[in-house]
Amino acid sequence: MIDEKILLTTNDILEKDFKIDARGYRPQEVDKFLDIIIQDYTEYEKLLRRYDNELKNVLQENTKLKNEIRNLKSTLSVAENNKGVTNVDILKRLGELEKIVYGEE
Repeated sequence: MIDEKILLTTNDILEKDFKIDARGYRPQEVDKFLDIIIQDYTEYEKLLRRYDNELKNVLQENTKLKNEIRNLKSTLSVAENNKGVTNVDILKRLGELEKIVYGEE
């Protein structure tokens, strides 16, 4: 997700060469500082991967819960539509269906 916006990798930092002139920085200090940056960058990349995986899991769970809510609403709607129907009514209907299916009249 965020990978498109990151310009440097740890390898880019590690392989960077600076030109040295007479009044430049000490290469050892630059290398030491870049090593710290690489270490931080590595940890940052690990965090990004972990958070990306967590986000995917949360989105999957969210989708699952939305589907469950949709199914429960559907079940509730059916139950509300059948408010006036009692168990006796259901048993009568089942009895009639059994007569039709089994041919007993």
